[in-house]
Amino acid sequence: MSFTKLLAASVGAATLLASSAAFAGDADSCKKVRLSDVGWTDIQATTGVASVLLTALGYQPEVIQLSVPVTMASLKNNDLDVFLGNWMPSMTADIKEYTDEGSVETISENLSGAGYGIVVPDYVAAGGVKTLTDLGKFKDKFSGKIYGIEAGNDGNRIILDMISKPENNLEGFELVESSEAGMLTQAEQSIKDQQWIAFLGWTPHPVMGAMNLAYLDGMGDSGFGAATVHTNVRKGYLTECPNVGGFIKNLSFSLDMEGEIMDAILQGADANTAATDWLKKNPDAATPWIAGVTTFDGGDAAAAVKTALGG
Repeated sequence: MSFTKLLAASVGAATLLASSAAFAGDADSCKKVRLSDVGWTDIQATTGVASVLLTALGYQPEVIQLSVPVTMASLKNNDLDVFLGNWMPSMTADIKEYTDEGSVETISENLSGAGYGIVVPDYVAAGGVKTLTDLGKFKDKFSGKIYGIEAGNDGNRIILDMISKPENNLEGFELVESSEAGMLTQAEQSIKDQQWIAFLGWTPHPVMGAMNLAYLDGMGDSGFGAATVHTNVRKGYLTECPNVGGFIKNLSFSLDMEGEIMDAILQGADANTAATDWLKKNPDAATPWIAGVTTFDGGDAAAAVKTALGG
């Protein structure tokens, strides 16, 4: 081979290797991955799983506690990269402005088979409360209260809207805003005492799953009912950070998985610890999530995850 051909071949091989490495890994600006935690146990669980695996892949996850409205604004302003908790259709009003303008992108559905809405204990349902309008028939038994979670939450907003509409027969009701933990404490005490209570419920949730509850019918197009959860990223994230973006897009969870991790968190475990324990017990779960993905520096993702989990 002539020197010219040898040089050309060498340059070509070097270019191929360089482009392969660039494709395999991500730019330095992608190493930190900023994720939103809106304070719900299910999102703590999924964000914990993502954080553990991101760390194994050589990235630096940063979990920031934000409300849903601030999460959307932060994605738009490039102050946040990823949100794994876009419950739909209840968050339609929260995200519509951003998706319409393209500043927030929905890249995947990460959970199906979920549920969201106002629930009552089974003994309350047996007592005649099966639909939304039935609540007003027994206002005194409910002390005119429906319990929700943190202020600004989409579920709370939907309940307030329902209360404001005369056709829902909820005149005189008030929404008691609290937190997930505060609401559940109230619900558990009320159920223990066989008192009537209506509160915001969702599936998956290990505590609510252990309660005998009924979702109310008659929610119309409010956003309550069957639900799916989606993954949001800031505009252009998958193009800017294709490797980690591919991993985030691959993430898909199940009701049983989330329920098990949530249960550990509710019993006092740190979200990352609960996620790590689950991943160790289910070592094959990450395989589809890291398909086509490398470590930050272009290494073997499967080997890195196995090492991080002590395999």
